[in-house]
Amino acid sequence: MPVYAYKGLSSSGRGVSGIIDADNPKGARVKLRRDGIFPTDVVEEHRQPKTTTPGSGFTFRQFFERITPQDLALLTRQLATLVGAGLPLVDCLSALIEQTENARTKRILSQVREQVTEGTALADALKGQPRVFTDLYVNMVRAGEASGALDTVLMRLADYTESYAALRDKVRSALTYPVLMAVVSTAILFFLLSYVVPQVTKIFSENQAKLPLMTTILLGISGFMQEYWWLLLGTIIIVVISVRLSTRTTAGRLRYDRYVLSIPYAGKVLRKLALARFARTLSTLLNSGIPLLTSLDIVKNVVSNTVIAAAIEEARASIREGQSIAPPLKKSGLFPSMLIHMIAVGEKSGELEQMLAKAADSYDNEVSSAITAFTSIFEPMMILIGGAVVLFIVLAILLPIFELNQLVR
Repeated sequence: MPVYAYKGLSSSGRGVSGIIDADNPKGARVKLRRDGIFPTDVVEEHRQPKTTTPGSGFTFRQFFERITPQDLALLTRQLATLVGAGLPLVDCLSALIEQTENARTKRILSQVREQVTEGTALADALKGQPRVFTDLYVNMVRAGEASGALDTVLMRLADYTESYAALRDKVRSALTYPVLMAVVSTAILFFLLSYVVPQVTKIFSENQAKLPLMTTILLGISGFMQEYWWLLLGTIIIVVISVRLSTRTTAGRLRYDRYVLSIPYAGKVLRKLALARFARTLSTLLNSGIPLLTSLDIVKNVVSNTVIAAAIEEARASIREGQSIAPPLKKSGLFPSMLIHMIAVGEKSGELEQMLAKAADSYDNEVSSAITAFTSIFEPMMILIGGAVVLFIVLAILLPIFELNQLVR
């Protein structure tokens, strides 16, 4: 059923706006009048296609209307509260539609509510919005509906989404300053070498004086930057495009992910980040009553690394043949012995979900500590390197100036 955005006047004469679903514009106006709203404008809201090419049809309005993980977590928690209070599901969705201010959220929830009203299960209705509700989300909701504990499952989903968003924000905030500092320093250095240094060193070439080695090196670098800046820029662009194109193939993505995991220090941090996501997601899914094989099939798409995903798929195939989960994961060599041991203990004691949750907490803490240590080292290193480069440029310019002053005397 189409969804319409409307503007109108309430019975008290106050301007109102929102979204309503109806068969046609006339039906939308009838619904609004029934609710005591006199519509002045009714426009159909078109659905976004499920698959779009990156950047196609993107607008700033869509950017500001996007649904963030924090928004999704809040929405999920509110829905869990309403369902737990015993309200009918359609009434719960209607309440969420009325209280949200994000136009995209209103549109999506209206479409979901319409499908639920027609008799569709909530999980199937959410599945029609793959850009907002992931397979993990849909499967957990499906398990909650089947078990009759939808409110409990939704609360777990909200906790999971919040913890994931918190870790992601922590990583981003920790890396933002060092990355910004590196970019700005590189831009300043490029400006100095390509524009400032040539202007200052013109005097040296005009006097045809013998230049110190440092000045000769600086002039060589500056000249190269002036003459071949396009080559440097083109090389960077070609490398970036080549990497992006190669990672679109299965083999290329596998090689890239394997290389990323082998990078000193950074590879270990990224692996711990993927393992934390693996453990927390699997714990949440199992705790919601989803079978192990189905949970592993979902988890392999969540870890964001094809090498680890392939190991999970191999473990899944072994489990299907009757093995326990710990031995095939250990065989891959990608999962630390601590995690393997905790999984094995959890299987034997029947507390696999709790063990996975503890492992996820441990890896989250390790990732946070590693990033904090990296930034505490990286920032002074950038300052020292920048100072050394500036000192080199200053000396390379001042030394020949001192020699010229001595010649004049």
